Formats: sequence, structure tokens, C-alpha cells
Amino acid sequence: MSDYEAVIGLEIHIELNTQSKMFCDCEVAFAGEPNTRTCEVCLGMPGSLPVTNEKAIQYIAKLGLALNCEIANFTQFHRKNYFYPDMPKDYQISQFDLPVAGKGYLDIESDTGEFKRIGITRAHIEEDTGKMLHISRTGRIHGADYSLVDFNRAGTPLAEVVTEPDIRNPDDARIFMQSLRNIALHLGISDVNMEEGSLRVDANVSLRKVGQKELGTKTEVKNMNSFRALKRALDFEIARHTKLLEAGERVVQETRHWDDAGGKTTSLRSKEEAHDYRYFPEPDLVPLTLKPSYIEEIRATLPELPEARRKRFEDQYSLVPHDARVLSFEKAVGDFFEESAKDYKNYKSLVNWIMGEFSYHLNNQGLAIDECALTPKHLVQLLKMIDDNTISGKIAKEVFDEMFNTGKLPSVIVEEKGLTQITDQSEIEKVVDMVLEENPQAVTDLKEGKDRALGFLVGQVMRLTKGKASPELVNKLLWEKIKQ
Repeated sequence: MSDYEAVIGLEIHIELNTQSKMFCDCEVAFAGEPNTRTCEVCLGMPGSLPVTNEKAIQYIAKLGLALNCEIANFTQFHRKNYFYPDMPKDYQISQFDLPVAGKGYLDIESDTGEFKRIGITRAHIEEDTGKMLHISRTGRIHGADYSLVDFNRAGTPLAEVVTEPDIRNPDDARIFMQSLRNIALHLGISDVNMEEGSLRVDANVSLRKVGQKELGTKTEVKNMNSFRALKRALDFEIARHTKLLEAGERVVQETRHWDDAGGKTTSLRSKEEAHDYRYFPEPDLVPLTLKPSYIEEIRATLPELPEARRKRFEDQYSLVPHDARVLSFEKAVGDFFEESAKDYKNYKSLVNWIMGEFSYHLNNQGLAIDECALTPKHLVQLLKMIDDNTISGKIAKEVFDEMFNTGKLPSVIVEEKGLTQITDQSEIEKVVDMVLEENPQAVTDLKEGKDRALGFLVGQVMRLTKGKASPELVNKLLWEKIKQ
């Protein structure tokens, strides 16, 4: 066991899904023809004046309330000055010492089942930057012959959430990110798509001796575009820090780039001292006063959040805590369950299929539950066909596989493939008699109390009937004939 513990803090950026940008009327949308969603305001033309997007203020206040933050009655924008090609104005309108949302927290459940409270330092609103594209004619990995910049994204409302250094391992960092993403989805303020860049994270990580209060030298890690990448990058950095410290060497404070393909971080730039952004109040925007009554109006619009939904699932559907947590963790999964539960009241069976067979197929194909062709109607119809003995549980799995891949309803698949369960007792009895006659040793074993023999005999009947025989009827006939 290492003598060191990790200290991790996250800086998360969430692009808000307002219709227009933070300070102008340009449309907010992903991709599109470069530099077509720009105007004199978001390009910083002389004489242009920004106007604050009220919807974005509502969204950041919603997020702050969901994260148990203190919402400021007085908030102000600042200019964050730095010269970089992705900012057409050579400064960014952000917030400094007067953010919309101050101290807060988010409780997470670790993989071990332990609940942990992660402090929130602040949640503020700012405008996003443009997007750089570096081009190499030779195809080399490092360096570029020239660069292009697309300002379509510049000016998009961006929420930044900064955590306290309360995270102690990469798994908890991943769970925090997933929890924050799900809150944003429940609030409806962003699609939080990491692949498209609407959810981005930077991580600060340092090591210190177990029991030590002082923080070690930190490194900042960028370019983690998935939850898996976040965990892998932190695992790598912790191992790198540990190796340096155990060898008596010094960790250099710097910003590092995560190479997902190579599975390692590389140095981007030295960061021995904090960068001076020369913040000063934005002269073209008046400060905002958020009256308590206005904040309460926003609070009243908050939807049911994951933790409240988990508790309701336990009460309303009598789910065990583990099942309720899994179903309420992702909004789309919870929505699928509730839509299905309207027409199917055996909630435990419903949960088992969603968390079992359905989850397996989704993970196997890398899909989210709302990205596949299978709907609550499909699953409910399948479960009802099992209940009324139209199909067996074994055949149901075959039908599920087909309807997941094709989108066909189970009733159509069963009819097309002739999978209806055999419930005619005389027909099954003929097969049972044949199996008993051909397997006298199994009959003897069963009479001697070797219960495994029953499973063998049932399997033989199911094989001969191609899985169509009613398992309950097969078991009943076998026992009756053995006793005779």
C-alpha cells in the first residue's frame, strides 16, 4: 500500500443549451459551416455592446441550487484577459469574485457503497471560446503547418463548476462527473455530450503523505473527453507522481495533455506560478441583482433530481435501494422504467430485465437506452407474453435479442418464427415419456435424491421441443411419472 494519498479537484465546463449566445443573438448549435454563426458582438468588433442572456442566468442559478450552492443576490461579470487565437476579442467575459453560485456540495455514492460529500467552490457563468483546428500537410502527430479557427462556438453560454480538493481517487472523480452530468440532464440545461464538447473537464491532482494536511505540488490534466479517459488519466498521473516522489525527485507544477490512444499524459506548458489574467469588472455590462423572490421563482421550476427520484422509486415501486439507485442514476433509464411501469405492474421483473438483458445488449453495442430501437412498449409486451405462457423465459431471451436488433415487436417475431410456447399436455407428455425411456440412469439418480438429474431431464425435453415446451408443465409431468 502506498504511503501517499491523492488530492483531486475538478474544473467542469458545461455548454448551456440556450437558443442564443451569452451576449448576442447568434444561434447556439453544434458543428455547421465554420464562422457562419457570428456577429459583431461575439467577434468583439469596435463599438459593439453585449447584452446578458437572461435564460443563461436562470440556468446557472438552477444548477447552483441543484448543487446546494449559495446563490448570490449581487453578481458581476469580469473581463479575463489573455491573448489566444480562439478568443476574437482577446479577452473572455467571465466571473471572478462575484459568481452567481458560491459554496455548495454534491453527495456521491462510491463503488464501495460509501456516501461522500464533495464540496463545490463555485459555479459561475461565462462565454465559451472558439475552436482551433491544427492542420499538418505531412500527417505528423506533433506540430502543424497551419491552424484554422472556427468562431461559431465563441460566445456560447458556459457554466463552470469548480470543486474543492475533496476527491481522493479516480473512481470517485468519475462518479462525480457522471452525477453532475445526470443533474444537468434532469435540469434540461444541456445535452452534456462529451464527444461534442458540451461537457469538458480539467483535473488538478497532487499527492501527499497519508495524514499530512499540506497539499503537494499539483499538475493540471486536460483533454479528457470521456468518463473512462478521466479515470485513466488520473490513474496515470497518480502513478507518475508516486514514482517521482518515491525516487526522491520533485513533481513539477505544469499543465499536461492526456493522450488517450497512448494511455499517458505529456507536458503542455509549465505553470510554476498562477497566470495573471488581469481581471477587472466588465465595463459594458451592469452588475446583476438577483432578488430572493426571483431565486425562489427559479427554485420552484426545479424538476425532480436523481436523489429525490431514487427515494420515490423505493417508496412508489417498492424497489430495493440498489435497484432504485441504478434506475434513477441516468435520467433516460429512469424514464424508460417509469413509462414501462405504467402498463406493467410486476416491477421486480421489469427491473430485472432492464438491469439484466437490456443492460447487457446496450453495453455490448455501446448504446444509451434512448439510442436504441427498443421502447417500453416492446419490453412490456414481451413480459406479458411470458406471464400468459405464450413464450417461455428462454425463448423470451431469443425474442429480446431479435427485437433489440430489428425494432420489431415481440408478437411479430414470435409469429414469424413460430416460437409460441407448447402448452398442450398430451403433446408434451409424449416427449417426456421418450426422454424417460431413453435416460433410465437419470431416472434412477432422481429417485435416489440426486436433484441435478431433474435439470438434465428437463433440458432434454426442452431440446427436443426446441425450447417451446412450458417449463412448468414439463417439471410437473416429470415428477408425476417418476413417482408412478
